[in-house]
Amino acid sequence: MENKNEPKRVIGLFSLILSGIVCIIGSGWLFGIGAAAKMAGPGAIFSWTICGVAVMIIALTIAELGAMFPKSGGMVHYMYESHGELAGFFAAWINFLGIAPVIATEALASIQYLSSWNFSWTKGLFDNATGDLTTSGLLATSLLLLVYFLLNYWSFKFFIKFMSYITCLKIFTPLFTIISLIVVAFHDRNFTVVNNTLTPYGWDAVLTAIPACGIIYAFNGFQTPANLAGEVKNPGRNIPIALVSSIAFCLIIYLGLHVAFVGALSPSDLAKGWSGISMGSPFAQLAITLNLNVLLLFIYLDVFVSPSGVGLTYFTTTSRMLYGMSHNNQMPKYLGKLNPKYGIPRGALWTVLIVCFIFLFFFRGWQQFAAVLSVAEIITYISGPIALMALRKSRPNAERPFKLPFANFICAVAFVICGLFLHWGTWPLSGQVILLGLSGFVFYVYYQNKAGWGSLFKQFKSSLWLIMFLIFAAISSYLGSKEFGGIGLIPIFWDNVVVCIMSLIFYFWGINSYYKKDNN
Repeated sequence: MENKNEPKRVIGLFSLILSGIVCIIGSGWLFGIGAAAKMAGPGAIFSWTICGVAVMIIALTIAELGAMFPKSGGMVHYMYESHGELAGFFAAWINFLGIAPVIATEALASIQYLSSWNFSWTKGLFDNATGDLTTSGLLATSLLLLVYFLLNYWSFKFFIKFMSYITCLKIFTPLFTIISLIVVAFHDRNFTVVNNTLTPYGWDAVLTAIPACGIIYAFNGFQTPANLAGEVKNPGRNIPIALVSSIAFCLIIYLGLHVAFVGALSPSDLAKGWSGISMGSPFAQLAITLNLNVLLLFIYLDVFVSPSGVGLTYFTTTSRMLYGMSHNNQMPKYLGKLNPKYGIPRGALWTVLIVCFIFLFFFRGWQQFAAVLSVAEIITYISGPIALMALRKSRPNAERPFKLPFANFICAVAFVICGLFLHWGTWPLSGQVILLGLSGFVFYVYYQNKAGWGSLFKQFKSSLWLIMFLIFAAISSYLGSKEFGGIGLIPIFWDNVVVCIMSLIFYFWGINSYYKKDNN
């Protein structure tokens, strides 16, 4: 008999791939390309490549877990299954904090880009001097958030159809932008015009650009297929394919956009170096300068389509996260109730909307949002490699529709990547986000108190590695090189070596700290 409180499996492979693409190609291409070029110059091509390959490695670990636990809100379940309630709650909490505000960020991105239109009413939406939305911009962003909410509130099937339609434009516009800029204006000398090198500001700028300029933020949508696992047909086959193919496709798009952007700038614009670039709406301003009116039309149309596609999809996935946390007894029961007619967790949707408004009140510029969320998202990624190998040890005979080959090596590399990304997030931002994540234990204490404290010591023992890893990450970030925001006690290069060695130590500690349940 069908369980009416379980979502229906209505998403096929093609729609699942689209969900990943929709969430990866969002505001990242509208703002991230320009921001990365300003920080790292042409060398940002390495930033995009390193991040894309790294995320692919992390996604491989999530592919096995997504197929093994095809549940709605996929990412909130993995650490819960491998390390128990305490570690599971923290992983789910920081994952929610890293994804829910993305909805507000994407709505903000649309309004911020809209401010580049040559109309008096649009000019007043965003203050370029402060980098913040104005009051009218805040109201417009709030209205757009309500549109995202209502489209998810009434029908999930409508959401799937809508996503399929807008994806066509989301893919076409970046491709058309690449071709147009390369054909009309391409100055190959731009790639070495500053200091005769691709990396005029050094490799520390290339690495810092990954979290600081929203590159990680751009790729974070890769986990969407795993978060929709409870509604996916044949998850054992479709989830791994969707994860890998959506990342690979979008990496090619982002590399093409970077090359086109760097080449399309006038050499005179680079007289003061790449750091002298000042473009609030990079591709729109290029299209205006080059008189590419058709391209400009598509970019302005995509200003709503790309971010809105991400916002709509994230409203869906974050509500499923709360649904999953509710079923893990980590959040109130009303968040896990489905509307009997539409099969949608409406209580969770309302909660996501409120969280979006709260974050929008504190952060009113795209790059502010992207930097904070990038660091939060890095922390969520560690659940993939650790949970996979811990479950290999604690449940060796469990059914695995997809089994990752060379898992121990790939997981170790993936965890070290997470450690490095967190370090490159720069101090004090990394420390602030870690503190924000640890604040979630207030909720855990509340719900654990209601459920009883019988297994607290066992839970703490399985979670100690995670707590100590985050403390280490904050300390190493503070003591690390000045290039990454630290005080310089550990010079550059050696701070990365320390992070790699310590990450491996915490990796082996983490995979051997699995929570052995009585029925395993």
